[in-house]
Amino acid sequence: MENKKLIQNFRWIAIAEGISYISFGITMPLKRIYDIPEPNFIVGSIHGFLFIAYCLFLLYLKVNQKWSWSKSIIFFIASLIPFGTFWAERKYLRS
Repeated sequence: MENKKLIQNFRWIAIAEGISYISFGITMPLKRIYDIPEPNFIVGSIHGFLFIAYCLFLLYLKVNQKWSWSKSIIFFIASLIPFGTFWAERKYLRS
């Protein structure tokens, strides 16, 4: 796959992963305060899938596109912090 297309696909995964992570801000109070666990289960499942996709795509970029360790670690840490993937996408992936 072309490098530009890879970066574009990774950008979309990073944005989707960030949105799914932030969605917990809505679903966790529903679960804990109002005892409505279903939305949290759905968002959690989607977020888990997107997080794994993000990490696998990051690993692919590290190995096949020769990304540096420092850049790869920054992207991984960004996935663990709310709004982190948005920051990393804006700082490193936008052209």
